[in-house]
Amino acid sequence: MTQSRSRITPPVDQSFVPDPAALDELDEWFRRYDALAEAGDVAGTADLAMFPLNTVTDDAAGEGSAQQLDRPAYLEKMGGVLGGGGDLTMESRRTPYFLTPSLVIVFTEAEFTIDGERQQVRYADLLVKAGGQWRFQTMVQGGWGGQAG
Repeated sequence: MTQSRSRITPPVDQSFVPDPAALDELDEWFRRYDALAEAGDVAGTADLAMFPLNTVTDDAAGEGSAQQLDRPAYLEKMGGVLGGGGDLTMESRRTPYFLTPSLVIVFTEAEFTIDGERQQVRYADLLVKAGGQWRFQTMVQGGWGGQAG
């Protein structure tokens, strides 16, 4: 009988290390995205996406789920979130992990204030650089399962 063992080991350090220009470019991309989100410009945020867009979440019972959204589905879903009116401000601290010069996973700790109510959230995005432009392709955030747009 053969026994298989698996363990998590630290990666061999062959990762891409971004230079300051790459970090500035990514920071500018997020400034643009945040400005569009704060303005409720759902179509503008969709212009920064790579479709089909993957979304990963869970619900209040802890049941995980994933789905792919095309542009119309994204506009509908995010229209209820970003286009709902009200006064929205965001403050975010982002930590990017570059896998390659064109793939980056960004972990975000953010505080949203909507009509005076504060909410702290943590989420992650996978961004892909295609055609010289960053695009978000996968969004991961807990708690959205079972909620309407």
